Amino acid sequence: MKNIDTTLAALADPTRRRVIDALRSSPRRPGELAATVGMSSPALSRHLRVLRSNGLVEAHLADEDARVRVYRLRHEPFVALQAWLDQVESFWGDQLDAFKAHVERSRKRKVVK
Repeated sequence: MKNIDTTLAALADPTRRRVIDALRSSPRRPGELAATVGMSSPALSRHLRVLRSNGLVEAHLADEDARVRVYRLRHEPFVALQAWLDQVESFWGDQLDAFKAHVERSRKRKVVK
C-alpha cells in the first residue's frame, strides 16, 4: 500500500498530472515537457525529480546526445494503482448491488401488505 500512497501523493499536484499526460503519448525531453505544461525548465525539474523519486517516470540518455535526458512513464506504478482502484470499484459495486437488492425486497414487502 505504501507504493500507492507515494503514487497518489506524487499525482496530487496538477502540474505533475500534466507531465504524466504529456508523457502518455511519447517520451520527451525536459524542455519539451516544460513547454507543454507552460513552465520554465528549472521549475519543471523539481516536479520531474518528485515523479522520478516516486518511480512514476524514468530518465534515459538520448541516443543522439548523451548529455540530454529523455523522460518516459514507468508502467508498474500505474498497474498497481489500477489494481487498487479496481478493488475499490468492486467494493462499491458490491455495496450498490446489495443496496439495490434491499430496495427491491422492501418494495415487494410493501406490495404484499
